[in-house]
Order: sequence, then structure tokens, then C-alpha cells
Amino acid sequence: MSKCEQCIIRQFNSLKALTKEELVRISGCKTSRIIKKGEVIFEEGDTINGVFCVKDGVCKLSKLSSNGRDQIVKLVVKGDLLGQRSLVGEESANLSAVALNDMEVCFIPKHEIMSDLQKNTKFTLDMLQQMAHDLKESDNVIVDMAQKSVKNRLADVFVYISEHFGVDDQGFLAINLSREDYANIVGTATESAIRIISQFKKEGLISTQGKQIKIENLQKLKRVE
Repeated sequence: MSKCEQCIIRQFNSLKALTKEELVRISGCKTSRIIKKGEVIFEEGDTINGVFCVKDGVCKLSKLSSNGRDQIVKLVVKGDLLGQRSLVGEESANLSAVALNDMEVCFIPKHEIMSDLQKNTKFTLDMLQQMAHDLKESDNVIVDMAQKSVKNRLADVFVYISEHFGVDDQGFLAINLSREDYANIVGTATESAIRIISQFKKEGLISTQGKQIKIENLQKLKRVE
């Protein structure tokens, strides 16, 4: 098990604002977990008694709507913290987290993180700035849902995944989402997402192999309306 003070992952989240002594203390009480693809990390309504630091892998954060459809709100990636909003707000989880591929996470108990939030103002400020950034992204998603077409939103998702996660050695998007996942990200029926993906293929914007997707014309995909 790696030590927090030696872990490079902390440079990508608010833990970088902790002192070496605080990191050593956290390292002594954290637990590491391997989470398999498709496994639930926590569900909407659960009490999260700590924070997860994502050491490797990707998970989706989603909320079940009144019509029974999962709306994917965000993809949480290597280096991110998971669960800090519920912790600070002292409320149950508002979203569910499910692994999209095999993950490795470290769980830090609530009382350890809360102690640092109360004592280390630099850490508190960094955490608040991250939450403010998340709120800004949520605002953008709301505006996009209202003003952009489903076709435009789906093209944006492909571009986002390409630019943030890259491709594998065969050129396919490194994050392999199901057609239902894509539909749940852009807020449409799975059938509509499948139809738009077929349209993108006919236009030469993408190609597919099973569930895998390869972007063939990134610039044209960015101009989809």
C-alpha cells in the first residue's frame, strides 16, 4: 500500500494542500480497495462516512430520475476525490457512483478529513474552489441541455472523452461506454442515441467495432449542430 505523502495522485486534488504530517496521519488510517467494472461504490441515499481518492480508473456519477432513467451527471477520473460534497454538507449521497472500468481507490474516514478541514485553511480553500468548479460545470451542463440539440450534445461527449481520456493502441476511445450510458449522459432515449451514432458513422465522423468507437474526423465532430 502506497503512502499518501509519497503518492503522486494527491497532486491532482485538494489533498495537495495538506502538510506532510497530515498526510502521514491520513496514510495510517486510510484503506485501499480494488473495485471491479460495474461495481457500485455507493448509491443515492447512502451515508458516506469518508472520502474516496481515485488512484486509478473511472466511475460515473448518476441520479435516478422520476421516470426511472439514470441521468449521468459526471465522470470521475484518476486523481479526483469522490464524496467530499456529501461529507462537508453532512447529508446522504445525492448521486450513485458506479465503476466504468476496474478501479483502485483509497478511502479516508470522515473524522480525519473533517479534522483537516477545521485546522488547515489552505486545504479548506482548495476544497471550496474545487466545489465551485464543479458547480460551474453543472451550470454549463444545464445550459447545454436547454440550448443544444441531442446530436450536438452527443458529439460534445465524444470530443470530451477523446480530449480527456485519449484513445487505445487501435485508435478507439479509451473509455468504453455503452449506448445506454451515452444516452444517459445527453438525456435522451437509448434508441435515439443509437440512431445518432449510426448517422455519425454514415457521415464519416466516427467508426465503430462492437461497443468501441473511433473518431475519424474530430474537427467536423466539433462543428456538429
